[in-house]
Amino acid sequence: MLFDSTVRRELAKTFGATLVVILTIVLTMMLIRTLGLAAGGSVAPQDVVLLLGYTALGHLPTMLNLSLFVAVVATLGRMYRDSEMAVWFASGVALGRFVRPVLRMAWPVLLAVAVLALFVWPWGNRNSTELRERYAQRSDVARVAPGQFQTSSDGRRVFFIERDSEDGTTGRNVFILTNQGHGEAVTSARSGRIEVRGDERHLVLDRGQRNERDTRDGEATVARFERYSVLVGEKATRTVDDLPPRARSTADLLLRPDARGLGELAWRIGLVLAGANMLLLGIGLAATHPRRPSNWNLLFALLGFVVYFNLINLTQAWVGTGRLGMGTALIAVHGSILLLALALLWWRVQGTTLVLRPRRATERRSPT
Repeated sequence: MLFDSTVRRELAKTFGATLVVILTIVLTMMLIRTLGLAAGGSVAPQDVVLLLGYTALGHLPTMLNLSLFVAVVATLGRMYRDSEMAVWFASGVALGRFVRPVLRMAWPVLLAVAVLALFVWPWGNRNSTELRERYAQRSDVARVAPGQFQTSSDGRRVFFIERDSEDGTTGRNVFILTNQGHGEAVTSARSGRIEVRGDERHLVLDRGQRNERDTRDGEATVARFERYSVLVGEKATRTVDDLPPRARSTADLLLRPDARGLGELAWRIGLVLAGANMLLLGIGLAATHPRRPSNWNLLFALLGFVVYFNLINLTQAWVGTGRLGMGTALIAVHGSILLLALALLWWRVQGTTLVLRPRRATERRSPT
């Protein structure tokens, strides 16, 4: 039908343009934030692009919902301002008739939002957590840059090497300052290398000496060695129970529910429900007067979007703290928004019917 194809085409064009703009803005902000984390030592510089990809995938459901909502409000609002809506209404097409082409255009996007929120979101968060933990738990020697002093992960040791090999496992002229609580120890060696023993990493020093001083009585000792081994790192693995709720899969949250896990599950399901509700709400909010130059309906729609998604975050907090059950919270928030969207749509339809009905009655009474 000409009506359905026209509306879907206009919506698709606006949705594509809006998504490109939102992606550009959000990715720029994420890139700046990720570069800041890398500069602060929280993320490996070589993992910046990978971490940016995981973060973008995690926020993509929200960006898709926002793009859909803006596309509906902007497209229908333009049709109101250009008097296209008046033509459709005069042809007998009610405002409720726009629900069908909007849903036909949006259902693939809503399906993508569901897949991203329920499956891709936890996968990306889990990989991001592993990247950060692997960088934070890397070997103490791996933290060392030639010619620079570097503190170990626990803050008890300070390392210095004059230069290292290309593979980063050996170094020359190694210096280690160790804080033992009741004393200090200075260890120096001509060379050092990393050896992996089971799940542990050891720094093996060759031909050096160790100076220890007890801060309680000032006693100092000096020991020379041909070979000295220091534990510098352990392989730490996280179990599924130790993962944060945002990094746990949806199936795991359903099989082993707890308060925080149910809060995370309510947030994921809420994203999917919000996408459908915002489509209906956008149809009602798009109405504007043709002679009004400003587009205040889009501003109010964006304000409603922000309020709605803040309510989704509040729902996660309420369920996570045990104040509300997941079903009660979902029905209270998303059910209320659905009723509001249907009421607004019914009010718009009734207003359009009341305007067109007297005109049709006058046309029937006029002489031919």
